[in-house]
Amino acid sequence: MNKLLSLIYSTKLTATLFLVFAVSMGVATFIENDYGTETARALVYNTWWFEAIMAIFAINFFGNIFKYRLYKKEKLVVLTFHLSFFLILVGAGITRYISSEGIMPIKEGAVSNTYFSDKNYISIVVNDGKEQKTPEHKVVLLSALGKNNFHYKTDFKGTKVDVKLTDYIPNAQEIFEANEKGEEYLKFVESGGGGRHDHFIKKGTAEEVHGVLVGFDSPVENTIDFKTVDGNLKIKSVTEGSFYRMLDKFEGTIAKDSLQDFSLLALHSIAGLQFVIPQNPIKGSYKTISGPKEQQGLAQLEFDATVGNETKHIKLKGGQFAIQQPTIFSVGNLNFRMSYGAMQMQLPFSIKLNDFQLDNYPGSNSAMSFASEVTVISPEETFDFRIFMNHILNYKGYKFFQSSYNITPEYEETHLSVNHDFWGSTITYIGYFLLYAGLILILFMKNTRFDFLRKSLQKIRNKKAAATTILLLLISIVAFSQEHNHGITEKQIDSVLKADAIDVKHAEKFSRVIIQDAGGRMKPVDTYASELLRKVSKSDIYRDMNATQVFLSIEQNPRFWFQVPVIYIENGNTKLRDLIGIPHEQKYAALSNFFDEKGNYKIGEIQQEAQKSDIKSKFEKDVINVDRRVNLLYSAITGDILRIFPIPGDTTNKWVSHNNLDEANFKGQDSVFVRQILPIYLQTLAASQQTKDYTQTNEILDGIITFQKKYGS
Repeated sequence: MNKLLSLIYSTKLTATLFLVFAVSMGVATFIENDYGTETARALVYNTWWFEAIMAIFAINFFGNIFKYRLYKKEKLVVLTFHLSFFLILVGAGITRYISSEGIMPIKEGAVSNTYFSDKNYISIVVNDGKEQKTPEHKVVLLSALGKNNFHYKTDFKGTKVDVKLTDYIPNAQEIFEANEKGEEYLKFVESGGGGRHDHFIKKGTAEEVHGVLVGFDSPVENTIDFKTVDGNLKIKSVTEGSFYRMLDKFEGTIAKDSLQDFSLLALHSIAGLQFVIPQNPIKGSYKTISGPKEQQGLAQLEFDATVGNETKHIKLKGGQFAIQQPTIFSVGNLNFRMSYGAMQMQLPFSIKLNDFQLDNYPGSNSAMSFASEVTVISPEETFDFRIFMNHILNYKGYKFFQSSYNITPEYEETHLSVNHDFWGSTITYIGYFLLYAGLILILFMKNTRFDFLRKSLQKIRNKKAAATTILLLLISIVAFSQEHNHGITEKQIDSVLKADAIDVKHAEKFSRVIIQDAGGRMKPVDTYASELLRKVSKSDIYRDMNATQVFLSIEQNPRFWFQVPVIYIENGNTKLRDLIGIPHEQKYAALSNFFDEKGNYKIGEIQQEAQKSDIKSKFEKDVINVDRRVNLLYSAITGDILRIFPIPGDTTNKWVSHNNLDEANFKGQDSVFVRQILPIYLQTLAASQQTKDYTQTNEILDGIITFQKKYGS
């Protein structure tokens, strides 16, 4: 035992484990990006060796407290760090093995006390028609890389049962593949639901297409039947229809209940369907492949189920937060019910969704915020609560976060993220607090490593101050030269910005103006402008202009800023850059890049689908973030965010922008003032930029500030 502890506490082992840990985390990040979270968990995070590293770290941190007597006063900082890391690891372990998470979907007006687990289970129930074996629910982590192991063995009344996983296909998609050895299919192409859809109807069967039964040599009568007679394709319909043959522009009709010749490559309209049969029947078969991970489809699992000497091949479909109908089958003299996916977990109380609220950005269908008005119903009490971003419902050890939503013409549904991890999160937060306390202590306590380094660096800094100054000057010159080595478009932008540059002193005066943000908070313009520029461009300055100068320039020349590349695009997201039409290496995009020639928002549909997704890919997260930046800049360019006019006597202290003055119903001189002052100010500002005399402009600005002090609270 002593030898084992000595090995755990050895410096070489600790250093090696830290290196393995760092490499593993890096590899897991790439795996998660390319193959999904479940694969990263299966191959790294949930493996025995990764958990063993965590356990050794925890023993090491705790044991070193006594080995090196860290409880002494002079070693307080080191003790704080060791305790913090130990508690963080313990909290993570509790979260890993004891806590539970999931998603709780609730339709508006409905009451629910169940949620779907984030863990996936394979459930197996076996019976012989008279007696049933205890159901098995096993947690599984399946990887898109390598082999997956799942083996269920049991003995049912002396009969051996063996169920073994043989294949796992994530994001399973069925595609048709033409081959001469396959069966005969008819390719049926229709445009229902707003897009093209290909259907392959097997010979001797029928398929329902948007509520219409379509058969191919089917033994029963359908709404539309295709028949092969002497090698020729014919059609019969229970309703009248028409067709348009594109080759010779011939228009024809389909008679009711009449078997007649069928025209290939002609657009047919029958029973509300518009379709084309592009070719004669072909031979082929369906096969299941793994589709793109962005589509977040269901996975397909394949098993060999053996009872005695008989074996059957079984296929299941399922996925995270999905509960599928169990697959029922029989092997030998036993009956099976199997399913794959989430388990339905029960709460000790119920939640009713009274109202789901969705607010979009002005002028778009992009979600700005969404919230759920709920009622918590338990045996002890009943109360109302509003769940929204950063406003969490915490009740009986369960935390509910606003996660996503689903809106259809028939209903509105909220998706609440459920977390049941009181002890794990509490211990982890204590660890974080101690870590923060240690970082603070290390700055102020004497005789620490940081104190020694600070004194040493001060000596080096004094000796090399002159050399550093020269180096910075050279770097600045090189950077300046590179910055101005752009093409014609960049030169034009720089030229306009320099010509219309707002005086720094006047920008400082303008920064004293108060603005009301979308949440009703009051703040100086410079604070709001700084937040806006950081959110849109991820920077505090733009081309040597501070945030207030940029804000004034946008209000003064909005059409110009529609073409300025200022919207930050995450590194490496080539797919998003292709969508908006900018080079892969370009860091910033202009607002104009996000709209086509007809004014359509290029990423609108993708953004809406991303908002609805429970498990968002990196691409979906990037699209949501970029959409927010686009809407912020759009609001600034349209002037909607410049809420600088307080409404006199308003009990809620509402302020409005120049675009929304009609909502405020200003009267008398106040109405004349608010309608004219901003246009006059911007016109005078343009003149002041030419003369460099801001006297009159400052006086107008003083008038706006006085109006705010008079009516604002």
